[in-house]
Amino acid sequence: MATAAFEDIAETFEFLDDWEDRYRHVIELGRALPPMDDDLKIPATKVEGCASQVWLVPSVEGEGRDAVLTFDGDSDAMIVKGLIAILRALYSGLTLDQVRAVDAMQELGRLGLHDHLSSQRSNGVRAMVERIRTLAA
Repeated sequence: MATAAFEDIAETFEFLDDWEDRYRHVIELGRALPPMDDDLKIPATKVEGCASQVWLVPSVEGEGRDAVLTFDGDSDAMIVKGLIAILRALYSGLTLDQVRAVDAMQELGRLGLHDHLSSQRSNGVRAMVERIRTLAA
């Protein structure tokens, strides 16, 4: 299960043959993220387990089974900002039940990220996914 926004990213990745082009695209996705207010970059929003500084700020709109997750995020590393943008595309707009049902590693695997991210970056992505899943719980 993936959102239309994530499917757009997956289609773009299929079109880009070279990993360096994909890497640049991830960075561009990060540059397109709206800036996050520095007042939100606090210990409570920081994601532990990432090599870079990463902050995720969730927002839940609605109530009960119809509640929908969105989140903002930021990082001090451009590639990580791009990974945050990809996770936003994967999760934002889904109900909390749908967020918990997403197999993020499988969906991200479609982009070939596992093969091209360092182990530290991969661990950071897993930490961000776990934070999102915890927020949805």
